[in-house]
Amino acid sequence: MTTNQDRSGGPQFRSGPLITGAALVGAGVMLGLAGLAVGGSHLVTAIRRWVKEMEVPPSELARIKWSQARAAYAAGADAWQKAPVNQRARA
Repeated sequence: MTTNQDRSGGPQFRSGPLITGAALVGAGVMLGLAGLAVGGSHLVTAIRRWVKEMEVPPSELARIKWSQARAAYAAGADAWQKAPVNQRARA
């Protein structure tokens, strides 16, 4: 028998470096999550402060813009329907 037959079929791993690598990856993930939490909370706080300082709240601004868009649509539809037939043919 040769020495090649005594070895198992797969690669031989030492557990120490694998455990160390897994621990470092876990620590990196935890550090990344902590960074996301700190950055995200700062971002949310800054946006809330910015919205409070606005003269018109975003919901009211959206309501105003929506009513302006409806009025423009109605005016355009009314103008198109009241236009003479010969003007519509040119367009």
